[in-house]
Amino acid sequence: MDAFRFAIVSDLHIALPHTIWDSPQRFHLVEVSIPVLETILDRLNGLDLEFLLIPGDLTQHGEPENHRWLAKRLKELPYPVYVIPGNHDIPVAVANDHSIGMADFAGYYPHCGYGQPQGLDYTVELRRGLHLIGLNSNHFNAEGKQVGRVLESQLDWLDDQLQQLRGEEVWLMVHHNVIEHLPGQSENGLGRRYMLENAPQLRTLLRSHGVQLVFTGHLHVQDIAQAGDLYDITTGSTVSYPHPYRVLECLRDNQGQTWLQIESGRVDGVQDWENLGQLSRDWMGDRAYPFMLRLLTDAPLHLSREAAEPLIPSLRYFWANIADGDAQLEFSHFPSQPRQFFESFSAIHPEGHLALIDNHIALKLTSFL
Repeated sequence: MDAFRFAIVSDLHIALPHTIWDSPQRFHLVEVSIPVLETILDRLNGLDLEFLLIPGDLTQHGEPENHRWLAKRLKELPYPVYVIPGNHDIPVAVANDHSIGMADFAGYYPHCGYGQPQGLDYTVELRRGLHLIGLNSNHFNAEGKQVGRVLESQLDWLDDQLQQLRGEEVWLMVHHNVIEHLPGQSENGLGRRYMLENAPQLRTLLRSHGVQLVFTGHLHVQDIAQAGDLYDITTGSTVSYPHPYRVLECLRDNQGQTWLQIESGRVDGVQDWENLGQLSRDWMGDRAYPFMLRLLTDAPLHLSREAAEPLIPSLRYFWANIADGDAQLEFSHFPSQPRQFFESFSAIHPEGHLALIDNHIALKLTSFL
């Protein structure tokens, strides 16, 4: 196997200036969506990339003009780009005056994996012996509410694809998380919506076929989670602190072992936002109060409002630290229960030592052609 390099950017939330909507609680700094993306693309020039992956939330809220702008920009790049829809890309089942619908998405991105899609899913050969499956995880329930899950028909299709590709290396890209990236993410009301509702079923299928790598987004954090030989590599958002991207290299050492070397970069400033890193960190902190109040008063802590409010100022940058990856958290002044809860989000291995793996690491791949 020849060494090769590729990149990941996620949750771009592209918003042309005239499409930007505002809200006092909006976490996404969409004002910088285009300049940050352009900065990253400039940095990727000259890296001899084989391809670029974008695991969903390409646009602010599914606006046709934002999809058109991004589709055109991606077509101009000198390497292939593969995308999947996020919840923001198809926020409604049927197109309305503001957003495209599920039936429209593939038509914008025929050059980004959707040349011959199976609905909103596709399989593409990245290079000889290596294939990518893009899987849509955005659906609507009987009440019309958007949910993150993979349908039974998709699982059947995926099983068939993996059967046909047996003996080849297959990677999966899906918007919602497949493995927990936060403690109790599947059970917590705030974290659960970022997980696939039927993640265990998908993990079982992937393991049965020896799939090792899943690339996800949605959560807006830098994190690498592992379940057995399966890794879920989630990449933070380009419109949220710390405005990250990843460059990955697949290579083989002298002993014949295959490794995936992962490096992460950040955009700390763009025109008119020269101190972007600190500004976006403060932007997130300024909007943290209702999020932290709910985290303190919901399961598993169930604190009263009176007990929760004095703790909130110390949690101003809690989510920013999580989004940065490899968090090292200390809340020794908290009561025992909330201290244990919030410190459990630190980058600590189950054996108790630091495990700084979210931004820079080499993963050993157990099988690769």
